Amino acid sequence: MGKKVRWSWTSAAVGVATATAVTAVLRARPRDPTFHLVSINLTSLKLNLPALDAELVLTVHVTNHNAVPVHYSPAVMSIFYSGSLLGSARIEAGSQDANSCRLLRLPARLDGLELAHHAVDFVADVARREMSLEAKVDIAGAARVLWWDHRFKVHVDSHVTVDPLLLDVVDQENRSELEVFVT
Repeated sequence: MGKKVRWSWTSAAVGVATATAVTAVLRARPRDPTFHLVSINLTSLKLNLPALDAELVLTVHVTNHNAVPVHYSPAVMSIFYSGSLLGSARIEAGSQDANSCRLLRLPARLDGLELAHHAVDFVADVARREMSLEAKVDIAGAARVLWWDHRFKVHVDSHVTVDPLLLDVVDQENRSELEVFVT
């Protein structure tokens, strides 16, 4: 019954190294970024008979919760109203530091003719001072871990309620889904 266990520095070092490696892997696992529409600013109205096209700047707060910086390619965000494509916003290529947040200013263009096709809904929304918009975007990029670039794609779905007169953001729900490619 009395087998004596010998303590060794080698076993202790292996245990510490294993615990450190497991902690590093758990902390470095990829996390979804978060997006929050801060404001909408009207920059111009252009007469495009029989309707007006609107140019806007969307200010979006983006947070990278990951332990590594990311670099992303340009993308186009599609903006929908009543199920129809109303316009788009351009996202320029860029990068974001690890565990950081930043404001992106996205130039957007809304098609007045498409909005005219939903005139009844739009007039009702103006009267209620609530307009529901959907936005979708896929952003591709890479995150460098040590010497390797790991490609990723983030899909973002947003539901935003705005005041169509003052362009204030009333409510929003943003969901993002990160997919990391291992090849």
